[in-house]
Amino acid sequence: MHTDLNYIAEQVAHIRAHFNSAVTRPYKWRLKQLTQLRKMLVEQEPAFKQALAADLAKSEYEAWTTEIGFTISELDHTLKKLKKWMKPRKVSTPIIAQPASSYQLPEPLGTVLIIGAWNYPIQLILGPLISAIAAGNCAVLKPSELAPASANLLAKLVPKYLCNESFWILQGAVAETTELLKQEFDHIMYTGGEGVAKIVMRAAAQHLTPVTLELGGKSPCIVDKNCDLDVTVSRIIWNKWTNAGQTCVAPDYVLIEKSHSQDFLQVLQSRLVEFYGENIRQNKDYGRIINNRHLTRLIHYLEGQNVVIGGEFDTQQKYLAPTVILDPPLNSPLMLEEIFGPILPIVTVDNIEQSIAFINRRPKPLALYVYTKNKKFEQQVLNFTSSGNTCINDGMMFMTNPNLPFGGVGNSGMGSYHGKTGFNTFSHLKTVMKRSTLLDPSLRYPPFTKMKLNLIKKLL
Repeated sequence: MHTDLNYIAEQVAHIRAHFNSAVTRPYKWRLKQLTQLRKMLVEQEPAFKQALAADLAKSEYEAWTTEIGFTISELDHTLKKLKKWMKPRKVSTPIIAQPASSYQLPEPLGTVLIIGAWNYPIQLILGPLISAIAAGNCAVLKPSELAPASANLLAKLVPKYLCNESFWILQGAVAETTELLKQEFDHIMYTGGEGVAKIVMRAAAQHLTPVTLELGGKSPCIVDKNCDLDVTVSRIIWNKWTNAGQTCVAPDYVLIEKSHSQDFLQVLQSRLVEFYGENIRQNKDYGRIINNRHLTRLIHYLEGQNVVIGGEFDTQQKYLAPTVILDPPLNSPLMLEEIFGPILPIVTVDNIEQSIAFINRRPKPLALYVYTKNKKFEQQVLNFTSSGNTCINDGMMFMTNPNLPFGGVGNSGMGSYHGKTGFNTFSHLKTVMKRSTLLDPSLRYPPFTKMKLNLIKKLL
């Protein structure tokens, strides 16, 4: 869909002017918009499921759990907590400033830009929007053009449910996004890859606009021999092959002791058949790759690799089977680039402690998983690695807790959101001190005497 590029500047200016009217600040306005957003998800659930099936062949189960239901849960948490989050946050006041009260007052940033991603095209637009609305902002939304059914549906439905003066969805591709990034915003949130993130940051720097970047990277999964192997394998399969591996927090590779690797692979092979059947291509619970360009990229990763499970693909169906690679060359693209697909490399080490050094030689990941019953090793991983998020003995279940911030570190992103953290991300916590005029000692006023200096030393 092509948009008149000149219209973009006019529309953003209109949204900014609307924010300046202060209509978005009251609790009632925020409550109404969030309630309407929830109503949209509930009433239009069949349409959202249909769009997700068209874009990514998502099953009804995955569409609900990872997109629609997940977003409704975030909304319910926000609606429950919003009034409390909006209240001034009192802090203590030192004796030197008494009598006074001190607090932080959350206020909206203004007009924010949210750029979504194609792998979760509903959740990754509406999730940040929940935080932006809760904080009292106006927003411009840019859904991914690579998931056109979802983008078209959002462009159709959002204006029907939300305030048209406060929110605008821009469809389009590189030209439209480039023009959008020329405009002045009060905050930009981008979910996607590192390359585009650098473009977003450069554009934001022109206006000194703060950014939140939710990226990805190669998230490691450590499997210690001291683990419940059956449960571990089941949870890794769920974490890795949900959405056909097109998840930023999917495990990008497994680290495991060589002596334990064949047992792991045997259980993995058996459990894949148990979950998806002998003919995975016909299984409606297994998704598809977003487009043929990404499928071709993934197929190239398999060249020269030791494929021990899967590897089958169908370009017409955009299908790539759950695929497992054993001990890939560490300098191959498979181990240097984020996979973002249904390929799982297994890297063997002589002892599991070597996995920590292996991880630390690489950029900081968005997620890190460790499966172990060894408390000492668990603490070693927590103390000596850095990642945006860590989960012990499970996969991406941490995403279900709105009290846990979600975000990256280093190359995997900056800033975080979800729950109260999302509210804070899209708010300015304004510092306020209110002082009484009943007392006004001359201690801080000239002339300065030695007695005043000695007293001030004691008070400060």
